[in-house]
Amino acid sequence: MPTDALVTLSARAALFDMDNTLVNSGAAVERTWGRWAARHGLDVGHVMSVVHGRQGHESMALLLPDRPMAENLADNARMLAEETADTEGVVAIAGAAALLAAVADLPHALVTSADVALSTARMAAAGLRMPPLRITAEDVSASKPDPEGFLKAAEKLGVAPADCVVFEDSAAGVAAGLAAGMRVVGVGHAAAAHGPTVTVADLTAVTLTQNPDDSFTLTVTR
Repeated sequence: MPTDALVTLSARAALFDMDNTLVNSGAAVERTWGRWAARHGLDVGHVMSVVHGRQGHESMALLLPDRPMAENLADNARMLAEETADTEGVVAIAGAAALLAAVADLPHALVTSADVALSTARMAAAGLRMPPLRITAEDVSASKPDPEGFLKAAEKLGVAPADCVVFEDSAAGVAAGLAAGMRVVGVGHAAAAHGPTVTVADLTAVTLTQNPDDSFTLTVTR
């Protein structure tokens, strides 16, 4: 299929991941987790391949399998504080502000593995409007790739999972959206490897049209 082929998706709700989907926070994430990797004598490349999309304590459990979870939770609290304080270089993904404006009057939510403080700091640093509903680390018992966060957002919005479209970048996030029974728009070229419904380079490739029945149609240019 040619790279400029159009794909259309009809839906009633849009669910957005934050990091590297709406907000380019890659440099801040790498700084924080790079220091953590060095403290534990781990290869930073391997660490970065694990942490994207997951809550910090879940990543730590995978990277340090013999460490008690209580230590991971305490360490994660410190990491979240570090990340919240470091917004240098945090900017919006191209097209994010326009897409958030387009869904302003439609059911939509932020579904992130960040906590309230970190999501507030990064969305503000990027100059993006916070959706009226957000599902954060405090709201779920299981991190992505578990679908709990997306399913909880759909329930709160009163929209069936099959009528939701998820915007995600990471392997864990894409897997969570698909496991929830939702279509997934993969954001960033690397997302294609994770099997989303369709992949875009950034959000400028997505156009939203509201339908008379309060559903909407996404036209995606690939």
